Amino acid sequence: MKTNAQIEEIRRDTFSELIIRKGRKADAETPVKHVMVCAGTGCTSSNSEEIISRLRVQIEKHGLGETVKVVQTGCLGLCAKGPIVIVHPDDCMYTMVTPEDVSEIVESHLVGGTPVTRLSEGDSQVVKDFFNKQMRVALRNCGLIDPENIDEYIAFDGYKALAAVLSEMSPSDVIQTVKTSGLRGRGGAGFSTGTKWEFASKNEAERKYVCCNADEGDPGAFMDRSILEGDPHSVIEAMAIAGYAIGSNQGYIYVRAEYPIAVHRLKIAISQARNYGLLGRNILDSGFDFDVDIRLGAGAFVCGEETALMASIEGKRGEPRVRPPFPAEKGLWQEPTILNNVETLANVAPILLNGAEWFADLGTLKSKGTKVFAIGGKIANTGLVEIPMGTTLREIVYEIGGGIPGGKAFKAAQTGGPSGGCIPAKHIDAPIDYESLIELGSMMGSGGLIVMDEDTCMVDIAKFFLEFTVDESCGKCTPCRVGTRMMYDILDKITQGNGTEKDLDELERYARVITKTSLCALGQTAPNPVLSTLKYFREEYIAHIKEKRCPAGVCKQLIVYAIDPEKCTGCGLCKKNCAFGAISGEKKAPHAIDPEKCVKCGMCLTKCKFGAVTTK
Repeated sequence: MKTNAQIEEIRRDTFSELIIRKGRKADAETPVKHVMVCAGTGCTSSNSEEIISRLRVQIEKHGLGETVKVVQTGCLGLCAKGPIVIVHPDDCMYTMVTPEDVSEIVESHLVGGTPVTRLSEGDSQVVKDFFNKQMRVALRNCGLIDPENIDEYIAFDGYKALAAVLSEMSPSDVIQTVKTSGLRGRGGAGFSTGTKWEFASKNEAERKYVCCNADEGDPGAFMDRSILEGDPHSVIEAMAIAGYAIGSNQGYIYVRAEYPIAVHRLKIAISQARNYGLLGRNILDSGFDFDVDIRLGAGAFVCGEETALMASIEGKRGEPRVRPPFPAEKGLWQEPTILNNVETLANVAPILLNGAEWFADLGTLKSKGTKVFAIGGKIANTGLVEIPMGTTLREIVYEIGGGIPGGKAFKAAQTGGPSGGCIPAKHIDAPIDYESLIELGSMMGSGGLIVMDEDTCMVDIAKFFLEFTVDESCGKCTPCRVGTRMMYDILDKITQGNGTEKDLDELERYARVITKTSLCALGQTAPNPVLSTLKYFREEYIAHIKEKRCPAGVCKQLIVYAIDPEKCTGCGLCKKNCAFGAISGEKKAPHAIDPEKCVKCGMCLTKCKFGAVTTK
């Protein structure tokens, strides 16, 4: 077990021998290059593990083992350009690297001193634009350190906040600092983190618990996963601080089993922290005991709700319960419990190190700090970004995100996942913060941001998210179990061209009832995608109902395929590939499609080389 002084010694030694902050540049007396390779889930799926293996083999082959070190890191965020390899101290970033590129990188750059420009220069401006407006607090170490090496975390001030808290602050001091910072929960509702901790601290009990919600289930969201993969110790340290603040000696991280890399690195981090005396009994000779265990979830979306999550930890079916009492009074095993998500906890140590005022100066009046978003959909730079609260949607889409591919027009953005709403193009200059998003009919949620272009059908989008909610409903309460299914059936009816204007009134009526009477936030927010699209894109619903037409050409049953006789050369390729005999015509003469036989598979459109097949 290491003492506080020994931890400081590790920090100094690691700092001088391994890293110089904010760049991992080699110390003047230690001419070591660091080749950093993203080993997050995205890059791992694109063979980054093989890249790491080949780099190490090639480096040894060329006798560079003493002067070049290969380091696996977490996600740097620019997922669209992965796998990413960075060479420090040269500040050279290579994008979209393949295992076949390794030999050239080693021989040209590491041996010859000449960077491989074909892997770096083409995306240099994209990289600058992507990071220019970001401010990394929760993601501060992701992509910079080896997440499986506690010494590297310590070198970047890791566990310094915990040491300061245990030696210099009272539990009430910690809570007041977090309250003053304005940190709000990053998992959805945005409740004051310090206030939640204060409630739990004031409830007397023999046992109290600290829980981390790492069960993000929103489609397209991977913020928490990336933090756990790239910087697991930041969460462990924050949980220990929270335990000290409320008087708890036990923490649980509830993480979904579908995150194998995150789970693996969490296990390593917990073991390392225990070995260093940073978890367990008498942490840093302070008399404070705290330990952390992992509980795996099976992927149920409803277990993101705090009471359902706690029921699952207890070994029960993951269903929400009526509140009050709230978890701060009666949570896990009916004892006072606080639950924060991964991103919330990742902000705790920087707040305590830099001061509450530092964090409060970031963001807006009511939404302090930064927010991590997973941006996806119809956008050039898909990936993970961290921005100050108040950054506009336009800045995210067109500056950080690189705009819409193919020159298409921006149509809307969905924030908050299936619980959120769609923000139309007319509000693209809206600031992204808790209050602004709610005013627009959306919500922050955990941080998923899906961008949609002009080819997106908003009725279909609402149907997609509602279908997800229907599938994920635990079924405990009738409004959510039955009501969301009834709403989905109406949307399905509209997308097939069988809807009526009365159906729109029914959708809104069901939405009001479900919102007011559902047991938990899953049902209470489920109608949001429908309500926001009805508010901003009602004309698309009307087109589906009155004109039997999908303006975006997405809803299969409303698409009509036709052949332009002016463009048709009579090659017969469409006829040959139509499995249902819906196309007729002689060779070298214009062909035609029989709408009665057409099943709208789109094969004719795909096969036509002359642009003669059209849709309307």
